[in-house]
Amino acid sequence: MKGFGNMLKQAKKIQEEMEKIQGEMAAKKVEASSGGGMVTVEVNGNQEVLSIKIDPEVINPDDKEMLEDLVLTAVNEAIRKSKDLMKEKIAEVTGGLTIPGM
Repeated sequence: MKGFGNMLKQAKKIQEEMEKIQGEMAAKKVEASSGGGMVTVEVNGNQEVLSIKIDPEVINPDDKEMLEDLVLTAVNEAIRKSKDLMKEKIAEVTGGLTIPGM
């Protein structure tokens, strides 16, 4: 039973570290762009979009679908980068151990 107690202590420590990381992730930022930098999106570590910048040259009322595609691509890439950042931080805490739901 002593091993089980140690396991519980370790699980509690990992949980505390995970809560700390989640708080830190709000301050982390990643950026992604599309169209050669025509659209740039900034996202924090909690996958919240912080800003979208659009170069005026790409704004064409006759081709709004292109702009929509550029924004969508940049947002999805920024969110992917943010998720990758979170996975890296989680791996640091868990030592690469896979935890369901993470």
